[in-house]
Amino acid sequence: MNGEQEKHGGPGLVVEEGEDRVVWRLNRPEVRNAIDHELVRALHDACSAVEHEPKLVLIIGEGTTFAAGADIAQLRERGRDDALRGINSKIFDRIHRLPMPTIGLLDGYALGGGAELAYACDFRIGTPRTRIGNPETGLGILAAAGAAWRLAELVGEPLAKEILLAGRVLTAEEALSVHLLNEVVQPENLLATGHLLADRIAAQAPLATRLMKAVFHAPRDAHPFVDDVAQAVLFETEEKQARMTAFLERRNRKEGNR
Repeated sequence: MNGEQEKHGGPGLVVEEGEDRVVWRLNRPEVRNAIDHELVRALHDACSAVEHEPKLVLIIGEGTTFAAGADIAQLRERGRDDALRGINSKIFDRIHRLPMPTIGLLDGYALGGGAELAYACDFRIGTPRTRIGNPETGLGILAAAGAAWRLAELVGEPLAKEILLAGRVLTAEEALSVHLLNEVVQPENLLATGHLLADRIAAQAPLATRLMKAVFHAPRDAHPFVDDVAQAVLFETEEKQARMTAFLERRNRKEGNR
């Protein structure tokens, strides 16, 4: 973890700025960090900042819940036009497309919109009490903010259908077994573990990481052209020259000491 963090943001989202990363803390513990209009607006503002100055993003919930879903009181009042505006789907897609990797730190419940926020992250770390699922059909609606297509990509169609159509909620152990969670740690170690993963990512060349993420998510028809163009950009960077020179010097020293 690099240096001190500067905190700012509103009551629904606390933003902790570091040199190469930022922590977004969902801060509505009184309603289990339910995602409402105000939090969505705060997340859009936070996205704007890291789109302008790319940094790694760690997302965590205040208290013992990541996010228990959308705010049901608000959701009940939404009509057709609200659905067509894609209030949650747009912000989760924006998070998914952020230039640098995102890490979701899931303690407790990640349900409904909270689960879809987690699915939008590049990595997910949980705790033994993590529970992930999409109970939307039980409320007379569907998971329309990414789960309907993103979850099958993450865990496969059969399990995705159990979660989306039969209301299955995964335990931390189950989520880890299907690689929906990258790791499970004790709650008191959750943020520190997220920072350790961020350290590993930050040790890579930043532009290479950005382009690798963009190429990874490019449509199949864009390959191999997009790979070649991204590689062409990286081949001309000073960082590529410096890192490869350092690698060769280390190898030569090791061979000379044999």
